[in-house]
Amino acid sequence: MEGLPDVASFSSRLKNTLIQYHNIEDDNWRVAKKTKDVTVWRKPSEEFNGYLYKAQGVIDDIVNSVIDHIRPGPCRLDWDRLMTSLDILEHFEENCCVMRYTTAGQLWNIISPREFVDFSYTVGYKDGLLSCGISLDWSEKRPEFVRGYNHPCGWFCVPLKDNPNQSLLTGYIQTDLCGMIPQSAVDTAMASTLTNFYSDLRKALQKA
Repeated sequence: MEGLPDVASFSSRLKNTLIQYHNIEDDNWRVAKKTKDVTVWRKPSEEFNGYLYKAQGVIDDIVNSVIDHIRPGPCRLDWDRLMTSLDILEHFEENCCVMRYTTAGQLWNIISPREFVDFSYTVGYKDGLLSCGISLDWSEKRPEFVRGYNHPCGWFCVPLKDNPNQSLLTGYIQTDLCGMIPQSAVDTAMASTLTNFYSDLRKALQKA
């Protein structure tokens, strides 16, 4: 398989990286955007010259249902307004695949449509689930898209202790959009994308 020599060790390293992010002390984060039911923080990324974003909010549904909507599959395209296509390129096990997806232009097309090829892995975490991913250096490119790169990213979803029918969803995203984009435009787009992600996900789960 192109660019991925050992799926098991690759998955394990990715999971451990996300758990490290999840254990970063609160005082290392700076609030980037706050709405009534989602908070987005950021800190300088150690992977590239950009930011690692953290988003957190309570979702009014059970863990499995939330992660089923987030992980790669046709369900994701139905509700995620940023995603315009999604194809599974390689499938290893039920919880592990390589996917190619495209995103719409943002900020009046200051950020043009992007394409990503990501390794995706979903695994148990404490009483819930972690769905995580990282971009691969995939040689096949489509000229109509700029190829973006996701450094280690993922979503932790665990049931609330006092109400297991609700879930605490915490995401870590560090996307290099590549191309010539002002950093201020990237920062505005990332914070808005994450708050929109939660509102769109909530609407989709209410309909499900």
